[in-house]
Amino acid sequence: MTFATDHPDAASRALILDEMVCFSLYSASRATTQAYRRLLEPWGITYPQYLVLGQLWTRGPLSVRTLGDDLGLDSGTLSPLITRLENAGIVTRSRTETDRRIVTVALTDRGQALRGEMAEVPAQLITCMGLSLDSARILINSLHALTESVQATPAG
Repeated sequence: MTFATDHPDAASRALILDEMVCFSLYSASRATTQAYRRLLEPWGITYPQYLVLGQLWTRGPLSVRTLGDDLGLDSGTLSPLITRLENAGIVTRSRTETDRRIVTVALTDRGQALRGEMAEVPAQLITCMGLSLDSARILINSLHALTESVQATPAG
């Protein structure tokens, strides 16, 4: 791979998509989301809904705020997503007794059952990506480090 800065006309080549880290990340993210779309289609679940289910499967009932924080989703995105899961009988929402402002999302029996039904989805995605479990772990660690670095660096 060559980088735009390796060439005398670096300024003119700086925007070549194949050499942009951001575009490579964007393309990989889109391809991954499309793969999830195909894998999740039998259950009528979207990728963001699958992420919500994953959090609820591993952590148990969570407040809407915690789910939003965990997934990096604002309430305008998360609320309709939860509504669709609720309408499908996969989750329930309830207000806590101690603070009626806090809405908790919990899995229904159907939502719990989906965990078993969808157990092979992560392995299928890894296979779709052409990765071994070890290389997937290395990639995940690299992406976490990249995210932390970008978030810690002020823009400008």
